[in-house]
Amino acid sequence: MRRLFAVCQKELQAYLWTPTTYFALAVYMLLTGLLFYTNFVMYQPSILDYRLVLGDTLSMLVFVVPLLTMRLVAEEFRQGTDELLLTSPVSVTEIMIGKFLAALGMLLILVLCSLAYPVVMSFYGSLDWTLVFTSVIGLFMLGAAMMAIGLFASTLSQHQMMSAVVSFILLLVFWMLDSFGGQTGASAALQQWLEPFSLTARFDSFTKGLLNGADVMYYVTVAALFLLFSIQVVERKRWR
Repeated sequence: MRRLFAVCQKELQAYLWTPTTYFALAVYMLLTGLLFYTNFVMYQPSILDYRLVLGDTLSMLVFVVPLLTMRLVAEEFRQGTDELLLTSPVSVTEIMIGKFLAALGMLLILVLCSLAYPVVMSFYGSLDWTLVFTSVIGLFMLGAAMMAIGLFASTLSQHQMMSAVVSFILLLVFWMLDSFGGQTGASAALQQWLEPFSLTARFDSFTKGLLNGADVMYYVTVAALFLLFSIQVVERKRWR
């Protein structure tokens, strides 16, 4: 456990010294801030509902997560430090979990930054804080699953931009699973079958103030599966 947290600490320090981290955070806050201003300040909705701006926050994760995860393993491969890391007393499982925990630390910062918007909205009226609370939990769980996908993509190449592109494509596919297919016949059946696996479809219950066990388990399962895939990819590289 101590070695796992040592890896996590090392990765968090790397985040703090990487310009890409600050670029990703700046892009996230700039774009979500602009969308918040457009949808809440300029539009001035008749009801005070955090869900009016939450969708914009979610969509930005598709672009920011690949930037935050692309270097986690790809940079080790590029610099050749993976050989030193993999021959150390730390197991591959501890390494990957430590890197994933560091990514969750960055995700927590994003989620905390997102709380600025409901706080601002609360100055203009009464918010449903139960809904805000469950939405924030859902946002973190959704982001955790996306971070695991990004970590997996980072194990597939030594080029960070290639890892970011693969991560973006994978996230986009999972994001839009409930949009595939049509409204009739076999296409409608396909869409109905794919919808439970969509990242966004599983988020709906959180925005209704509910903590659905099936949705929580879905995000935990996706994160665990892609973390396991990441471990297996690195293990294979270790024994080549």
